[in-house]
Amino acid sequence: MARVITVGVVDDDRMLLDGMRSWLGGVPELRVLAMAATVGELLAGPAGPPGPPGPPDVVLLDLLLRDGSAPADNIRRVLRSGSRVLVISTVPDRARVIEALRAGADGYLTKDNDLPTLVAAIKDVAAGHGAHSPELAFACAHDDGPARPRLSPRERQVLVDYASGMTLKSAARRAGITVHTAKDYLDRVKAKYQQAGRPAYTKIDLAERVREDRIDGS
Repeated sequence: MARVITVGVVDDDRMLLDGMRSWLGGVPELRVLAMAATVGELLAGPAGPPGPPGPPDVVLLDLLLRDGSAPADNIRRVLRSGSRVLVISTVPDRARVIEALRAGADGYLTKDNDLPTLVAAIKDVAAGHGAHSPELAFACAHDDGPARPRLSPRERQVLVDYASGMTLKSAARRAGITVHTAKDYLDRVKAKYQQAGRPAYTKIDLAERVREDRIDGS
């Protein structure tokens, strides 16, 4: 039997909250634990007797809330509580998508998507894979900010393979190059991240940069 994924929703549109509760309530694999208008309200929990233990597996977080809170701060607060974050927004603003990813969001989805797309994204985020939406892919592909180094296709391939757990020798073999050349590519990647102010000294650091920047090896 598949594990039920618990969900929280933060949005200051009451009609949307009611609609989301009804929408997600019909999905057997999901269970809505909490609905709130602000992150503070979500983290405070319900009044009265305590509910189910632990935070929701995934929080659907509206990007711009009327309380004036900063999106990046909201994302980090939810992450610290133990939930993963799927940002939902009315518009696919490229700069805001990138800012959300930098803050640690696991995905970004616009509100015009249908229920199957939303459910698939929630499942991906809960599994730790991240939600790969068209708006997120477009933002990452066109992110030319100084904090995101420009990597060549071969640098990306070696980085992704090595950061995913391969040895340098295995990454080199897969790329069809020598270990020495693979090390050169990896050193260049580290230097570029150092110049961007996001140093990556270890394999764990490199894996984190791959996750933050949604890098694939293609």
